Amino acid sequence: MAYKISDECISCGACASECPVSAITEGETKYEIDADACIECAACADACPVGAPAAE
Repeated sequence: MAYKISDECISCGACASECPVSAITEGETKYEIDADACIECAACADACPVGAPAAE
């Protein structure tokens, strides 16, 4: 199951820079993960200072 970024996101970009498949982009209010591109590696979750990315 792909990861999803919660509303806890502070838009710091740490997750996007760690994603090995570039599945994370900056949205209007928070970063977003393309579920079709996500390989569920958890690199984003490990990089996030607030724990916003989580498995759906």
